Amino acid sequence: QVQLVESGGGLVQAGGSLRLSCAAAGRTFSSYAMAWFRQAPGKEREFVAAIRWNGDVTTYAGSVKGRFAISRDNAKNTVYLQMNSLKPDDTAVYYCAAKASVGSIYEYDYWGQGTQVTVSS
Repeated sequence: QVQLVESGGGLVQAGGSLRLSCAAAGRTFSSYAMAWFRQAPGKEREFVAAIRWNGDVTTYAGSVKGRFAISRDNAKNTVYLQMNSLKPDDTAVYYCAAKASVGSIYEYDYWGQGTQVTVSS
């Protein structure tokens, strides 16, 4: 079992930056693949970025590639999402996700409660 707690959301102007953090409780965090998803009002939840257990492979949605960066610190049981050049379309609740199993980068077993990111124009 893994418990995930996101932080770092807030209100930012277009063009600005935010860094989200996801703290995980669990002794096996370093073996988990991690990801960020987001859900905007009236829309389905969508994949944003994923990172393998050792951080050697990252994957991004096309809409954020080049602007967002996912990273992890296994010593701190934390995964990050650095968001730069933010746009109003990035406004959403951002969720952290984790899984121990291999397979699709779009399917996860554990989810956080989410943190709101609002980008004003």
